[in-house]
Amino acid sequence: MTSGKSTYQITLKSTLKYILGISLLLFASCKEVQHPSYQKATHSGALRTIMSGDLSATASLDTLAAKDHLYALGAVSQLKGEIQIFDGVPFISNVNKNNIAIDPTFSRKAALLVYAVVPSWKEIKIPATINTQEALEAFIIDKAASLKIDTSAPFPFLIEGNASSLSWHIIDWPEGDTEHTHQKHKESGLNGDLTDTEVSVLGFYSDKHKGVFTHHSTNFHMHFKTKDGQLAGHLDGFTPGSKMRLKLPKQYSY
Repeated sequence: MTSGKSTYQITLKSTLKYILGISLLLFASCKEVQHPSYQKATHSGALRTIMSGDLSATASLDTLAAKDHLYALGAVSQLKGEIQIFDGVPFISNVNKNNIAIDPTFSRKAALLVYAVVPSWKEIKIPATINTQEALEAFIIDKAASLKIDTSAPFPFLIEGNASSLSWHIIDWPEGDTEHTHQKHKESGLNGDLTDTEVSVLGFYSDKHKGVFTHHSTNFHMHFKTKDGQLAGHLDGFTPGSKMRLKLPKQYSY
């Protein structure tokens, strides 16, 4: 009997150890497949401050260089260029002797910046019937809500594909000019128009940040870069083309 009892105890202990081992392996396995979560949008500086004449730096881009999957847009301090960062890669555009220059580093400072960390995106085909900027903006809000994105808080989005048309500018504010208007900002540096061009558009939506990182007449702020990366800047007007894709942050649950 004693021998049988000892054998039973040994078997029970072995079984419990086996179950515990399997449980730990399953827990570790679940941990491995978890994804880093989307970090909601953060901003620094405000358009109303810039319009009042204060063009000083409110953030240093180098403090964000270590962030994986960083997406950001804004204006360089003293309004000497436009900030675009796509998946951790900077495309900082400025005007140099009336030519466009792209700085691929985090060396600049920002007067205005809005950014988010987005590890993964949900891609949605934009229907051909969405052929105006206004319709596109309504489509973005509708799809964000359907994906359970909190549309009462700022969120980023991407649009990729061939744009039918796109108007842009890169600000180069003259030193000493203290009279700021939206139109003067658009005309102070370089500006132009693109047609049937493959682009990536980064935007941020908020209905609570007018005068902060969106202008008083819109809930959207968008910048862009061309596929070859030779042109990037502030997006002033946009007509989507056929077969364009909208990307919204994936939401993760644990």
